[in-house]
Amino acid sequence: MLIKSLKGVLAAVAVTMLGACSTPCDVSGRLCAPIDPNTRAPLAQPRAAPPVQPVEPAVPEADVQTMPIDSPDSPAPEGQSGAVPGGKQVRVGLLLPLRSTTLAQPADILRAGFMAAHAREGAGFTVEVIETGDGAQEALDAYARAVQSNDIVVGPLSRPAVSAVAGSSAARKPTIALNHPDAGTVIPPNMLVIGLSIEDEARQAAAWVSREQPGANALIVSGPAAWQRRIATAFADEWARLGHESQLVEISSGSGYEIEMSIGKLNSKVQNEAPNLIFAALDPFQTRQVRGVIGANVPFYGASSVNPRAVAGDTLPELDGMRMLDLPWVVQRDNATVMAYPRWAGAELGLDMERLYALGIDAFRVTREIAQGRTAFELDGVTGKLKGSFGNGNAQFTRTIPAAVYQAGATRPILTQ
Repeated sequence: MLIKSLKGVLAAVAVTMLGACSTPCDVSGRLCAPIDPNTRAPLAQPRAAPPVQPVEPAVPEADVQTMPIDSPDSPAPEGQSGAVPGGKQVRVGLLLPLRSTTLAQPADILRAGFMAAHAREGAGFTVEVIETGDGAQEALDAYARAVQSNDIVVGPLSRPAVSAVAGSSAARKPTIALNHPDAGTVIPPNMLVIGLSIEDEARQAAAWVSREQPGANALIVSGPAAWQRRIATAFADEWARLGHESQLVEISSGSGYEIEMSIGKLNSKVQNEAPNLIFAALDPFQTRQVRGVIGANVPFYGASSVNPRAVAGDTLPELDGMRMLDLPWVVQRDNATVMAYPRWAGAELGLDMERLYALGIDAFRVTREIAQGRTAFELDGVTGKLKGSFGNGNAQFTRTIPAAVYQAGATRPILTQ
């Protein structure tokens, strides 16, 4: 029990630092950072705790070009040519909390994705992996040093660290932040924010569902967790902005009896009021419980948080027909771009960790676009359709993710209107 409690504490701290969902490690949506968080995450300090078990990298460690911070003129790897006009060797600093007691594993998975893309298309780029611990100040200090010896810095990963960098005067070089800063933080012109966002997913879902179900009234079903309420609120706000009506119902997370009573009341509401559709701000387990009681007569939608991992021999028929948004890396495995990159080579990952690995891949691809001097770019990314602009004091980034339907134990992509 003590070990389980420690793991729970570490997971909760990791969630706070990533500015994401307060759900267990194996639940979808945990690592998707909010654009508009409800609370400001504390600046966590390193503390004694059992080390995170190392994970197997997706590419050999030798593929990482490590350079001392005081040696900016290290030679380029043999056989690599420059990737920017004039053939200049591009030095990239990848700033990750690999020495963190709570974030080492997700940071290493993202690093592996970044290096997988670098191994495939990194000619002309050297990567300096810069390790930090938990503290935001430590990340800021490491960032300031990285700027001195690199052309581009990718990171930090935790929301407090991104906020610290964005709020400082250190961002003098192009920076690709892997998370969103705290609400109200002014993002400097040299920083492009590409982190995943559960709120952004929810808003995209509202626009998509609105096209599929014009004029519909929606019943939004949420759990009590903070991340679930953020999804529900973002969907409801966008749904209202599009001119539609909705109601919000929150189900219990207590004992089995309380959950059954809660879902029973929800079912009665559905039967009596006949909403046109249900949008679920739930995790996969809650989604199965709700859909199992309500049935498949009402169109059922969700963001990536409802996506169940396919389990051999378990087809989950109660979820057949459920429609959701999720990253191409998860729901479009036969997409040409997705197939171009290697999958994680270690132990099986949860969906959140797969999404982080995919974010690492796209982070390197965005790095290439910026290094090549493109002020505007569009990419068919493994995390979605990416569109960005950078330069002249204008840094903007959007990600559009695809729709999918769950059927017979698997998710398959669908065309959206």
